Amino acid sequence: MKIRLNRINEDYLFKCTNAAGNTILLDNTSQPDAKGVSPMESLLMAVAACSGIDMVSILKKQRQEITDFSAEVEGERIQVDEAKPFKDIKVKFMLEGIIDPAKALRAAELSFQKYCSVSKTLEPNVTVTYEVTVNGEAV
Repeated sequence: MKIRLNRINEDYLFKCTNAAGNTILLDNTSQPDAKGVSPMESLLMAVAACSGIDMVSILKKQRQEITDFSAEVEGERIQVDEAKPFKDIKVKFMLEGIIDPAKALRAAELSFQKYCSVSKTLEPNVTVTYEVTVNGEAV
């Protein structure tokens, strides 16, 4: 796996490109007029997407009918020397459709305990927790 990072303005805006040519913009969001997401925001996005991919894959194999899937991710940071790494990350999954709530919860458990490479990379330094709602009901 390899990405390429290119600075595309005179400040902090970078374009990151993967081997397939797909891109995201990263920027220093503490600056006015930032055009991309911060590197730390991209890490939260990666946690959500990694576990989201796992959950959709698991639920599709179980023939669950997902009509909508979204997630909200919050990260709490702490000061460590000059850096501010994440201490805790909380993911809230919201699913809609004809879905067995127990299967949705189990899919989340499997993702974080076994499959999600992003959250596994963060262990043991970051505590990642999650909650699942199906059709507006907490599971």
